[in-house]
Amino acid sequence: MTNLSIFLLALLVGFEVIGKVPATLHTPLMSAANAIHGVVLVGAVLIAASAHDLVGYALALFAAGFAAMNVVGGYVVTGRMLQMFRKPTERER
Repeated sequence: MTNLSIFLLALLVGFEVIGKVPATLHTPLMSAANAIHGVVLVGAVLIAASAHDLVGYALALFAAGFAAMNVVGGYVVTGRMLQMFRKPTERER
């Protein structure tokens, strides 16, 4: 029950924090948060290592899945942002 409570509180705090960010700052925020999401992924692995029941394993699976999606999404957004600042090549003109 403790794992479920921590998971739900983290979910609510995350939605509250991201919901207050202006739309113009979402892309830089996603780009800068890659390291934080990596730490979340490590935390999910630690939760999985300390889990002793099905609920703990399920929470660890969801946490690892969402953290991995955030890491990958952050790098995709960062790559797209960096492409906007490159000089166009002959094929792109």
